[in-house]
Amino acid sequence: MAVDFSGRWKLYHQENAEDFLRAISAPEIYIKMMNEVKPLTTIQQNGDEFIICVKTPLRSITNSFSIGSESEFSTMDGQKIKATARLVDGKIVIESEKFTHVREIDGEEMIEFSAGSVTLIRRSRRV
Repeated sequence: MAVDFSGRWKLYHQENAEDFLRAISAPEIYIKMMNEVKPLTTIQQNGDEFIICVKTPLRSITNSFSIGSESEFSTMDGQKIKATARLVDGKIVIESEKFTHVREIDGEEMIEFSAGSVTLIRRSRRV
């Protein structure tokens, strides 16, 4: 695997967060909090095995998965979904019934796209 996602990533910019969360029926309190919070994401990668922890002042969400195997994921709004993570052109792609989440590395930046009827774009820097 050419891309190493391991590290700590701090969110610095996001687009369409409120519209995306409304589109996936997230609780309103979570939607309001989204613009205030800059989560810290820690990624541990060992080959095709990943542990991704997203920390905010209110909660931490940890997802563990292997590329190519179905896993249960906790979403940003606390829901549980089953999905299979794939590696496509150096990007982690997780497709569910409600949305598709793509994570990629560009230099010292991690870019995340969550797309359903609305697309959320999040940019984080390595810290």
